[in-house]
Amino acid sequence: MLVCEYIVERIDGDYAMLRRTDEKEEGAEPKMVARALLPSETAEGTKLLYEWMQYSIVE
Repeated sequence: MLVCEYIVERIDGDYAMLRRTDEKEEGAEPKMVARALLPSETAEGTKLLYEWMQYSIVE
């Protein structure tokens, strides 16, 4: 089971650019994800947890 932590760097229309926060690699490219797959409360700077093929907001 893949478990990752992300932070929303930028929201651009129907897409959000996510950067992994639990990765050691500094130069990793952000991941583009459709906003329809994210919780409705997601905004720039929101911390997200990805597990079981779902995103949830980390408080």
